[in-house]
Amino acid sequence: MDENKQLQGNTILNGLPRSYYDLSVTEKLSMFSISFQPHGAKMFFGIPSNEFFDQNVPLEFIIKNSVDEFESDLNQSNSFRDKVCIAEKFLMNQLFNHYKEYEAKRMAHSIALINQAKGQITIEKLFSASFLSRKQYERTFSSYIGTSPKQFLRIVRFQNTLYQKQKDRNISLTELAYHCGYYDQSHMINDYKLLSGITPTQYFSECEPYSDYFL
Repeated sequence: MDENKQLQGNTILNGLPRSYYDLSVTEKLSMFSISFQPHGAKMFFGIPSNEFFDQNVPLEFIIKNSVDEFESDLNQSNSFRDKVCIAEKFLMNQLFNHYKEYEAKRMAHSIALINQAKGQITIEKLFSASFLSRKQYERTFSSYIGTSPKQFLRIVRFQNTLYQKQKDRNISLTELAYHCGYYDQSHMINDYKLLSGITPTQYFSECEPYSDYFL
């Protein structure tokens, strides 16, 4: 993890992170954020999502002509509702420029299969359902999602542990690991250390279990 990673620019496109990181705010901050579906960013910005995997990229580096106006409109808006309308208009203009329906639907179907299985699905089943070869599927998946299917399944399984713990605070770690598709408890612990920086025991003693993926 890069402890010195800094966010540059006023409007930033955050790629899917490789691991956890902490944000340190040194001055007064006002933030307006937009969360995309896993396959969504590529449809709006037209560049492969793996190109900004684990990166925080100023939006002006990707869209050169309209970011200044977009930022100005957001800063001058008087309410949250106004900001939402401004962002929707901006993104819809981007969508019409970059949307490829057949690819988007293929990836949307793949993500739906992953979500339904809560990450407990093989890559073989995924590329078979997409009618692509494994190599084609992994290349397309990485382009839309930003990382490999294997890594994304790991993230979804992690999110599912939070979701299951959120629903049942009394579930044991052994039951949680088994229910969420881990080989054993140590397998789950390794993923927690990678994705959150702490063990499940530490996580659930310090943080409220809440999944921002499975709502």
